[in-house]
Amino acid sequence: MALPVTTFSSSLLISSPSSASTRYIPLLLQRSMFKRVSSTPRRFFSHQTKSVTSPPKFQFPNGYCPPLSWPFSVNSPRPIHAFKVLAMAGESSKQASHSHKHTNRLAAEHSPYLLQHAHNPVDWYPWGEEAFAEARKRDVPIFLSIGYSTCHWCHVMEVESFEDEGIAKSLNDWFVSIKVDREERPDVDKVYMTYVQALYGGGGWPLSVFLSPDLKPLMGGTYFPPQDKFGRPGFKTVLRKVKEAWGDKRDMLVKSGAFAIEQLSEALSASASSNKLPDGLPQTALLQCAEQLSQSYDPEYGGFGSAPKFPRPVEIQLMLYWSKKLEGTGKTSESNEALKMVFRSLQCMARGGIHDHIGGGFHRYSVDECWHVPHFEKMLYDQGQLAIVYLDAFGITKEAFYSFVARDILDYLRRDMIGPDGEIFSAEDADSAEYEGATKKKEGAFYVWTSKEIEDVLGEHATLFKEHYYVKPLGNCDLSRMSDPHKEFKEKNVLIERKSPSEMASEVGMPVEKYLDVLGECRRKLFEVRSRRPRPHLDDKVIVSWNGLAISSFARASKILKGENEGTRYNFPVVGCDPKEYIEVAEKAASFIRKQLYNEQTHRLQHSFRNGPAKAPGFLDDYAFLISGLLDLYEFGGASNWLVWATELQDTQDELFLDREGGGYFNTPGEDPSVLLRVKEDHDGAEPSGNSVSAINLIRLTSMVTGNKSDHYRRNAEHLLAVFETRLKEAAMAVPLMCCAADMLFVPSRKQIVLVGHKPSSEFETMLTAAHASYHPNKTVIHIDPSNAEEMQFWEENNSNVALMAKNNFSADKVVALVCQNFTCSAPVTDPISLQALLSQ
Repeated sequence: MALPVTTFSSSLLISSPSSASTRYIPLLLQRSMFKRVSSTPRRFFSHQTKSVTSPPKFQFPNGYCPPLSWPFSVNSPRPIHAFKVLAMAGESSKQASHSHKHTNRLAAEHSPYLLQHAHNPVDWYPWGEEAFAEARKRDVPIFLSIGYSTCHWCHVMEVESFEDEGIAKSLNDWFVSIKVDREERPDVDKVYMTYVQALYGGGGWPLSVFLSPDLKPLMGGTYFPPQDKFGRPGFKTVLRKVKEAWGDKRDMLVKSGAFAIEQLSEALSASASSNKLPDGLPQTALLQCAEQLSQSYDPEYGGFGSAPKFPRPVEIQLMLYWSKKLEGTGKTSESNEALKMVFRSLQCMARGGIHDHIGGGFHRYSVDECWHVPHFEKMLYDQGQLAIVYLDAFGITKEAFYSFVARDILDYLRRDMIGPDGEIFSAEDADSAEYEGATKKKEGAFYVWTSKEIEDVLGEHATLFKEHYYVKPLGNCDLSRMSDPHKEFKEKNVLIERKSPSEMASEVGMPVEKYLDVLGECRRKLFEVRSRRPRPHLDDKVIVSWNGLAISSFARASKILKGENEGTRYNFPVVGCDPKEYIEVAEKAASFIRKQLYNEQTHRLQHSFRNGPAKAPGFLDDYAFLISGLLDLYEFGGASNWLVWATELQDTQDELFLDREGGGYFNTPGEDPSVLLRVKEDHDGAEPSGNSVSAINLIRLTSMVTGNKSDHYRRNAEHLLAVFETRLKEAAMAVPLMCCAADMLFVPSRKQIVLVGHKPSSEFETMLTAAHASYHPNKTVIHIDPSNAEEMQFWEENNSNVALMAKNNFSADKVVALVCQNFTCSAPVTDPISLQALLSQ
C-alpha cells in the first residue's frame, strides 16, 4: 500500500556528459563516510536504522569518481497509488496465464520470484556463469534486479517496466539482465544492498544495480518509475544515461566500483584487537541498550520507536533479559518497569490490525503508530520469533492472553504454512484479487471487511462483533493520519481491538467466558467466508534459517504451554491442542531439513528447497538458526540425536565460516567467486544476526560439555564478541541480542538442570515441564536416560560429569533432578514443586 513516507524510491540526479566536473562528484564523496546499516533492510521500503556505528572512511582515490551523481531522496513521499498499479499487476498476470508471448530462461528455475518473471519480454538470466560470460562476450554492463515473490514494489516495477516492450528492448540491447531472488541468494543480495546502503544511506526491494561484466557495482538504486516524474529520472532515462556513461566514462566507473568493493570488504570483515571483550563492557552495553530502548518506548501504543512500527522481537528479548537481571540484583521496581513496557507492547500488537484476528499470525509491520493498518505480508521469520516472546511473557505472567497469542501463531503455521513432509513455507503475499476471476489485485483484499459483509455473515452477533473490532460503515482506518492517507481502504475495515474483552463484556452485560465464545464463533464464520476468497500468493520455498526459528518456537511451546491452567477454554482460531503436538511439528521440520537439505557425508547444508534443493549452499544464518532450533528441540524434550546433530553442525559452521585469526563468523563460505564480499554480520534487525545467535549457541554448548571442547566453544564465543567491541560500545541498540550474549558469557551463575530417568514417561514429562515452567534465560537443561546406550555414550565422550550423575542418580520409578552450577550440584529432588523451588533461588 502507499505510505506517506517511503524510501523505496531512488531519486537520481544524473549528470550529462557536458556538465562541469564538479557535477560528477558523487554523494559518496560528499558524505566521505559510511553508515553501517541494517543487515536485514526493512521490507517494502527501507526503514531508517535506529543507530549506526562509527563509520569507516570511504573515499575514492585521486582521479577516480563515478561520472554519475545519484543522491537518494530517502524520505520523500511518492504519490503512487497501490490499487492502481496492483490492478495493472492483476491484469498482466491474468494475460500471462492465458498466452505467453515471451518466455525467458527463468522458466526453468524453481524460485517463485523468478518464475513470476519468466514471461517478461526482458531476456532475463538467472545469476550464474552463463550471464556473466554473455556480458563479457558482448562487452556490456549487467543490470541486476533483486527482489522476492511477496514484495509489493517488486510487482509494481515488473508491471510498469519489465512488461513494457520498449523498456525491455533497451534492456535487451544495452545490458545483460539478471534476476535474483534475495531469499534464495541472500549472499548476492548482501553484496549489492550493502553497496547501495553505504552510498545512499537507505535501501530496499526491488534492488536495481548496474554492474561491470566482472560484477563490480557501477551504480544502483531501488524502485524506479518508468517515466521521469517530479524532477526525478524514470527508468528509461536511467538506462539511457548508464549506457552513455558505459561508453564515455567506463574506466572511471569500473575503477570506482572496484574501489567500493575493496573498501566495503575491509570495513565489513573487521578483526578483533584482542581475544575477549574488556571487563565491564558486556554489562555496560546491556544497560545502554535497555536505556536507549526505554527512551524510545511509546507509552500510549507500546513498541519502541515511531511509525512505521515493526515487531522487532530482539528488542523484546533484550528487555525481558534486562528485567530478569534487575530482578536478580534486587531491583524489583526497575525490573517491573521494563516488564510493563514489554507487556504493553505485546498487548497492543496482539490487539492491533498487524495481528490477523481471523486466521492467526502476524503481518510484517504497521504503517501507523497504533499497530492498526499493516503491510499485509506474512513472513515465517516473524512468526517464529514472535511466538517465542509471547511464550516468554506467559512464562513470566502465567496469563492466558500470552499463551493464546503464541498458540494463535503456531496454529496458523500448522494450518496454512506446512507442507506434506513437515517442511515450513516462507511467506504469504500482501496482495490478492478481491474476488474469483478478478483482474485486479489489491493489498489486503483477503483480510479487510466491509460493515455489510460482517452483518450478512454474523446476523444477530454482528453488532457485538463490530463494536469489539471497531468496524464502521465508512471504514475504520482513521485512527492515525498515517493509517490510510490515500483513502485506499475507504469503506473497508482492518479489525482492531480497542478495549479488552472484559471491558466489552461488561458493557453488554455478558459473562466474559460467554462473550469470548461468541467472538470465537464469529471469527470462525468469517474465516469460513474468507477461505472462499482468492488467497494471496504462497511462497512455498523452504528456507533452513527461517525453519530453524520456527523449530525453536514449536519446541518451546511443547513444554511452556503445559503451564496453562487445567480446563482452559480456547476460541477460534486457537485450536487448543495438547502442547506435545507442537514438538512433533518441530521434529518433522528438522527431519525434512536433514533428509532434503543436509549431506550426511560432507555434513553441509543447502540453503533452501523448492522442487528440490536450490543451488546455493547453506549460509551462516542457516547453520546458526538451525543449531539454535536443534538445541531447543533437545532441551525441551527431543531425543539426544538432535543435540548430536547440533554439535556436528557447529563443527561444520566453524570449518566454513569461522575467522580463526580475526574472530567471528563470515556470512558465506567464501567458495563462490561471483560473490564479492564476505562480511561479518552483527545487526539484530527483523532477523537476529548470525553472529549474535552463534554466540548464544556457543555459550549453551559450553555449559553442556566439558574439557577441551567446552574450552573451544568458550574461546570462540569470547573472540566473536571481541570483534564487535566497537559496536557494543557505540551502538548497542543495533545489536540487542548480541548484548544479551555478551552478558550471558560473563554471568558466573548459569544453571544446569540435569534430569535423570526413563524416557519417555509421564514422570519425565512432568519434571521437564517444571524445568521450563519459568523464564530463566541463563539456564541449560540436560536430560539423560541411563538405560539408553547411545545417550550414555554421547555423555561419556562429551561430559563425564553428566554420565556419572546419571549412573549415581538413576531410579527405576522416579525422575531425579539436579540443579548445578559448573556441575557442582544441589541435593537431588524428585518432584516438580521442589525443582521449581530450587530454580527460583
